[in-house]
Amino acid sequence: MNRNSEELLDIGVIVGTHGLRGDLKVRLNSEDSDILLTVEQVFLRLPSGELHSLEIVRQVLHKGQVLLRFREYESISRAEWMVGGRVLVSESSLPQLAEDEYYWGQLKGLAVIDRDRGDLGCLKDIYSTAAHDTYVVKGEYGEVLIPVVKKFVLAIDLDGGVIQVAVPNGLIPDES
Repeated sequence: MNRNSEELLDIGVIVGTHGLRGDLKVRLNSEDSDILLTVEQVFLRLPSGELHSLEIVRQVLHKGQVLLRFREYESISRAEWMVGGRVLVSESSLPQLAEDEYYWGQLKGLAVIDRDRGDLGCLKDIYSTAAHDTYVVKGEYGEVLIPVVKKFVLAIDLDGGVIQVAVPNGLIPDES
């Protein structure tokens, strides 16, 4: 299936089955479970790279994860092959965000450039904490954790593929 005409955002991974009716447990990349509770269709990318379009017939929040059931896969034996697949949604099906808000799938892989040090690497992960999110950047300095606050994250340019930051001293490993 060719989806080049539409941007697909990776929002989570299927980590297991739940019950006998084909429900699948999805661990989300962010804590925003509303994404999967509002869409009617998702795409599943298997570890082989194969892409499947799936229609959701049931979606509920259960113990911090989202349970999904797909049309034509409404039994455990028909659905268990999906475990390990990445759940993708079309960007156009997601709610519009405020100007300074982004979906994780839009940011993953962007280059992170520090105002003073230059290229820090690529954004690999985001951790959510009670106070703020934290970017995990991997590059020549190893793993750098950057608090996502306006003081440190200066600009995000999705078209240019760059996040501009000002990382304070002490947050970069092995820096003299």
